[in-house]
Parts: sequence; structure tokens; C-alpha cells
Amino acid sequence: MRAPAFWWRRPGLLAGLLAPLGWLYGAITLRRMRQPGTDCGIPVICVGNFVAGGAGKTPTAIAIAGLLAQRGETPFVLMRGYGGSLPGPVEVHPEHHAARAVGDEPLLMARHARTVIARDRVAGASLARAFGASVIVMDDGLQNPALTKRLRLAVIDGASGVGNGLCLPAGPLRAPLAEQLGEVDAVLVIGAGEPGAAVAAAAAARGVPVLRARLDPDPAAVARLAGQAVLAVSGIGRPAKFAATLREAGARIVAERAFGDHHAYSPADVERLVAEAALYDSLVATTEKDLVKLAPIWPDAERGRLLPVPVKLAFDAPEPIAALLAGATGSGAGAAP
Repeated sequence: MRAPAFWWRRPGLLAGLLAPLGWLYGAITLRRMRQPGTDCGIPVICVGNFVAGGAGKTPTAIAIAGLLAQRGETPFVLMRGYGGSLPGPVEVHPEHHAARAVGDEPLLMARHARTVIARDRVAGASLARAFGASVIVMDDGLQNPALTKRLRLAVIDGASGVGNGLCLPAGPLRAPLAEQLGEVDAVLVIGAGEPGAAVAAAAAARGVPVLRARLDPDPAAVARLAGQAVLAVSGIGRPAKFAATLREAGARIVAERAFGDHHAYSPADVERLVAEAALYDSLVATTEKDLVKLAPIWPDAERGRLLPVPVKLAFDAPEPIAALLAGATGSGAGAAP
């Protein structure tokens, strides 16, 4: 799915016509969001967002799982497994599972933290706890009421914020922003930009803590990108963010091929990409999320062209997120920051 371009502009005629549907959708989502959940017996930290589409949830969940492990916890990441055929609950193993079975993001996540997928979130939490989890990090599910959440963190992309401020299908919001701000414990703004700053100001006005972070590309990938001709390939919610990362690294983008979010690449897709890269004599730069689907079908003779560009979330200040995690898990002051 590609987010419609009008979601990210000031509301126009089409957004106005769809607004009544958005009011209804937002009201239903908000009512569902406020339903009580099941206590699974261990803390649940939810990393979600206010809008449909990419905001940086998965890098944030990876970073939080890492911080929890440093504190002596045994974190498991719980995901729905969007795009995969398995309903779960099942623990994801990169060496045994394919993206078509478990989804692309869980396959990526499992390379960083133990990961369970489950369409039934309560069943997924139970499996994680049975496997030894002391805390669960939910990647997405902010509006899902199935589990009681100890910490609810909403991730915002600084460059796009909440778009035109309307609810689906008139805009990207899942429920009205003001009401959703009352249902979270903190907001994390990733990257700079006026749209993100506006959301941060609204959160601060409501007394909701605002954290800030950035996505840093892998230094080795950046070194290889500098001055190179690059075909930018991505199947993510906000492909413009990936292209901007490449340009900031000094890459010379010769063409961009943006597929829909969670796109299932075919051999024909790969054949076209390889041919285009050969025509431009360029590298094929892609995201880690796309790599888990491209690598298994990429021709061995062309491996040298394929360049994943991993990104890592870095908090601007470690103290606020450390305090939130300590409060959510009941960790003592002596735990590692």
C-alpha cells in the first residue's frame, strides 16, 4: 500500500469529501483504543504511532529492546506479522523462516531481538512469557486494546508529523490527534521538521513528555555510498525518507524505485532492477527491511551491486527514555542506563 499524496498536504477537496468517513473511523478507533486489555503477567511496552504508514517504529523497538537487555531484562518483541501467512503465535527464526511466512519486519527484528508473531496478541504474549520473557516490546498495536500496556510510546516522523491532521481515509491519522495524545505516556519525535515540532508542541501542551531521536545510517554503508551512482529501491511507508538518507550520505541517486509498503518482490522485479542498475552502472541501495526479501532471490553474480543501508535509532538524551523504562519495568536506580 502507498499512502496517498494528499494525506501529506493541506486538506483539499478530496480530503474534505472524505472527512465525514474519517470522523466515523476515528471515533470507532478511539472507542476501541480505550477498551480495557488483558494483563499478561509481565510489563508490556508498546511502540506505536498515531498514523498509518512508516514513522520509525521498528528501529525504535529494536533500540528499546537493546536498552532493556542492558538493564538485565529478557525482552521479547511482539508483532502481528503483517504480510506473513502464519497466524502464530510462533517465535521467528531468521535461519528457518521466510518473509512470506512471518512478514518482512519480524524477520528483520528477529536478527536483533527474540521475536514472536501472533495475530492474537494475548496468545503471543503468553508464548513469549513461556519462553522466558520478562518484558514485552510491542511493535505497533497502540490502538489495539488486547493487552494492558505499562508504557505507551507514540513515534512521530519529524518530517511528516500527522500529515493533514485528518483521520483515515481523509488523512493518515487513525484517530483524532488530541484524543490520542490522552492515551499515550510519551511521544518520540524522530528527526527534524516543522510537522514533528507541531506534534511535539501539542503533546507538551497536554503535559505528555516529548523525547527526541534520530536515525543514523550504518557508517560502513555511508562510506560506500559517498560519490557513488545509486539506484534507490524501497518498499516502505515513507520512501522519500530513505532517498533523503542516501543523499545525505553523499550518494548520487540515478533513479528511485519505490514499491508499496511490505512489497513482496518477485524474480521479475529483481531482473528489472539488476538490468536498470547495469544500465546506469550503479549500486542498488535498499533498506534492511527490503533486504530480507531481496537477498534470497538476488542473483549471485550481482551480489556486489546490492547494498543494504541499515539505520540505528539514537536518542538525543538517554535519561528520559531510561526513566520511562525503569518506571515501566520497576527497575531500580542501579540498572544500567
